[in-house]
Amino acid sequence: MTSRPLTNIGRHLLDRRAFLGDGATGLASIALASLLRDADPSAFTAPSVAPRAKRVILLFASGAMSHLDTFDHKPELIKRHGQPMPGVDKLVTFQGENGALTKSPWAFRPRGACGKQTSELLPHLGELVDRMCFIHSMTSRTATHGPGENFMSTGFTLDGFPSMGSWISYALGSENADLPAFVAIPDPRGVPQASANNWGCGFLPAVYQGTPFNMNEPLRNLAVPEGVTPGTDQAVRDYLKLLNDRHLEKNPGDSDLAGRIAAHELAARMQLSVPEACDLSDESDATLEMYGANSSDKVRAGFARNCILARRLVERDVRFVQLFNGAYAMGEGVGNWDGHKHLKAQYTKHGPVLDQAAAALLRDLERRGLLEDTLFVFTTEFGRMPTFQKGASGRDHNGEGFTVWMAGAGVKAPFSFGGTDAFGYRAVDHPVTVYDLHATILHILGLNHEEVTWTHNGSERRLTDVHGHVITDVLA
Repeated sequence: MTSRPLTNIGRHLLDRRAFLGDGATGLASIALASLLRDADPSAFTAPSVAPRAKRVILLFASGAMSHLDTFDHKPELIKRHGQPMPGVDKLVTFQGENGALTKSPWAFRPRGACGKQTSELLPHLGELVDRMCFIHSMTSRTATHGPGENFMSTGFTLDGFPSMGSWISYALGSENADLPAFVAIPDPRGVPQASANNWGCGFLPAVYQGTPFNMNEPLRNLAVPEGVTPGTDQAVRDYLKLLNDRHLEKNPGDSDLAGRIAAHELAARMQLSVPEACDLSDESDATLEMYGANSSDKVRAGFARNCILARRLVERDVRFVQLFNGAYAMGEGVGNWDGHKHLKAQYTKHGPVLDQAAAALLRDLERRGLLEDTLFVFTTEFGRMPTFQKGASGRDHNGEGFTVWMAGAGVKAPFSFGGTDAFGYRAVDHPVTVYDLHATILHILGLNHEEVTWTHNGSERRLTDVHGHVITDVLA
């Protein structure tokens, strides 16, 4: 497995000059949030319920990871291996007709004090089941990757809607004036299929968009140009601030202008804050080893370093960190969890990339006390079928039932909620929707999903559209 550079889209998103040229894209700060709220009385102003968490790390497994080969143990699937699935005849799904029921190539065994059965594919994460709150009855409105990513990230299958991180940044602002409130960390192999839609701001002000960078490709052009002394650099900044302040005085209430000014000011502060956050030189050898950051596998090491970056960002009070495992630059199933044709061969490569580093991140958050006020969410866009595709050795898309899990502030652990049928095909025990998941995450942050709204084109919009209920059973 080799490391591949980001796509041109990804490179553009990681380029500071392009990012500044887009105006206020991707930057959030307390100062700007205040300016925007002064200019827009419709902006959200305060949490509406008691918060259980202050920040979120959302780990997104791109490509639709199979719940049946990881966290959803189905003894009946093992028993009926090789038989037709009862109740269906020539079942046709996303890529065509399905074959027989197929058990996982990986054995399941009890883990932790609770005895939760998980797959040998992810042994490090399996060791942490006592810290996890599983939701085994998640459903999606779509079983197509781009719309599926959109739906999980924004609550809508179509493009153009704000991501969850943008809604949270809008509602809660930032606790660190020198870093964005919302950071997206693309996989070292590239960006997900829906790309910037996953961290876009939609119709919200551009300041609430996520800022994408990772350890392989940090934000570029942060260093002062060669030949410019610190004194000259500061003098230029001071003079620019004077001009901006005068211009703003002549245009009071101009939130676009305020956004551009605050964006450039934050970008200047990021010249110090981002390199410091990305500098792993103060991490111990034991920590780097725990994550696998020194692995000879460049992808594995790159993702491990991204996981350390995620921890360093929440340590610095970044409100929402969206961490991606898997990308689409390398093709179907090659660099992501889209295991249609060669599931065992592909997952054997993907499992170790995710497993050690993600487990280390959860352990590290706990040992540093960060889980006390941080919610860790693991998700994917939808699930996979309990059958193999006809003529192939992999599973097709399945939006009828899959698994997500959470850990940390606000949720019960160990705990399992809901369930799919005997084969893992369809959610039958307390089915829940992505809207419900979003409502629950907002609730844990102290937000009522029905109250965090923005008026756009005459409609009052929200992350959960007109749907969603808090999954109260999973709350601690």
